[in-house]
Amino acid sequence: MHAAVANPRVSTNLIDQMATGVALLDDALRFVHANAAFVELTGLTRWRGCPLEVLGESSAALTTLIERTLAAGSAATLRGLDLSVRADRVRVDATAIACTAGMLLELHAHNPQDAAPAAMTISHSLRGLAHEVKNPLAGLRGAAQLLQRRAADPDQRRLAELIITEADRLGALADRLLHPSGKPHLAMVNLHEAAERARAVIAIEATPEVRIERDYDPSLPALRGDADRLQQLLLNLLRNALQAGATQVSLRTRAEHGAMVDGQSARLALRLDVIDNGRGVPDGLRETLFAPLVSGRVDGTGLGLALAREIASEHGGQLDFRSRPGHTVFSVLLPAEPRHG
Repeated sequence: MHAAVANPRVSTNLIDQMATGVALLDDALRFVHANAAFVELTGLTRWRGCPLEVLGESSAALTTLIERTLAAGSAATLRGLDLSVRADRVRVDATAIACTAGMLLELHAHNPQDAAPAAMTISHSLRGLAHEVKNPLAGLRGAAQLLQRRAADPDQRRLAELIITEADRLGALADRLLHPSGKPHLAMVNLHEAAERARAVIAIEATPEVRIERDYDPSLPALRGDADRLQQLLLNLLRNALQAGATQVSLRTRAEHGAMVDGQSARLALRLDVIDNGRGVPDGLRETLFAPLVSGRVDGTGLGLALAREIASEHGGQLDFRSRPGHTVFSVLLPAEPRHG
């Protein structure tokens, strides 16, 4: 994501976990990888090494979509495409995203009986991963409880308590991913408290030369939101800064009156900026920075910033950035009052 390499990468392991139909094509537009949802949607039983034309009449429209993606240098979407491989035609929205290995092709079915709906969120895509993470997470929490009881040093007990708290938070996140229909845990949230919890976690992860500074506006009011989700948003932004090689990171909050938030006017909005002196966002990633499964790091999953923007949207807010080498700012803008209607 936020890294020195210019081309986004994808994780085939993560593709296999997704409920959305996703396939990876090489530079010659031959199938390199396809997940089970893609196979179910298209009806393809043999795809490895096959050209895009194996999708029949719909391949021409998909080729044009890929050409648009390459020409624009950013992701492109084609809505209402009828897949012609299966006997029973399926209407999908198709998105093409250029990546290091070639081209990522993502299909969202219009009919929920055929596959996941087009409005599926990143959290819904991660349900399989959430299920797998719960058992080791329980073991981690139990080990931390033993350490907390046996530790004589106050700092060690504090660190064990932090592990327990984070394990509980991640367990709650996994539950929400497994049961996406559940309502978020909304309450009055102090944005600075969420920021401080995230900062405490990152301070442990960071190397000694990294400085994490705060510039908070103490007059900010509380807002109605999900504290755990907001903390996750900030953790993702802070980790992104560390992965960009930052040695100085600043958390800054401000109030904005009469702000435009996600295209709507807000009487009062709360802004939280994460500022770092890392390498900056490469030009080749700027258009697809928040797209799922796109990462500029070899070991990246391409989910951190996508999930961060989703959480901001859940709160009626927005997440944007501006960047140059040595100075990158990710800005979260949240309405202070909930929207109605």
